[in-house]
Amino acid sequence: MPVSKKRKKTEGSTRAAPAPKVPIHRSTVTTIIGLIVALAAVGWLIFGGGPDNAAIQVIVPKLSVEAQAGLQTFERVCQKCHGENLAGSNSGPPLVDPFYKPAHHGDGSIVSAIRKGVRQHHWKFGPMPPQPDVKAAEIPALTTYIREIQRANGVF
Repeated sequence: MPVSKKRKKTEGSTRAAPAPKVPIHRSTVTTIIGLIVALAAVGWLIFGGGPDNAAIQVIVPKLSVEAQAGLQTFERVCQKCHGENLAGSNSGPPLVDPFYKPAHHGDGSIVSAIRKGVRQHHWKFGPMPPQPDVKAAEIPALTTYIREIQRANGVF
């Protein structure tokens, strides 16, 4: 029987044995699936995936006098993006999200966001521009309003 050309070339050379197939362990497969699910969840949170309106249900407590003054400022300047009673909209995130609790975003963060704006970093809504229509004297009452609504909704 004739020998093929390929066989002739390799007859004289030493052939390495094929590498044994290593099975993928169940824990590796589980880890890969977990990573895929986690990445999908993060992508959904960043880029959205629900209805166009991001508003959520908000409990509104009886507000202090200072918070009522803050509500007036909020309705005048902030509500168009952050929605009625901090509930969010398709233009801005809800401020009753645990992400905005004082331990993570203190009162100084609110002041900085109002005065300097904020780059987009946790939400799909784009950057928040500075809010020059909020006077420095209005910021403490506005902060009180935000914190009272957050407290009533279990943010802290």
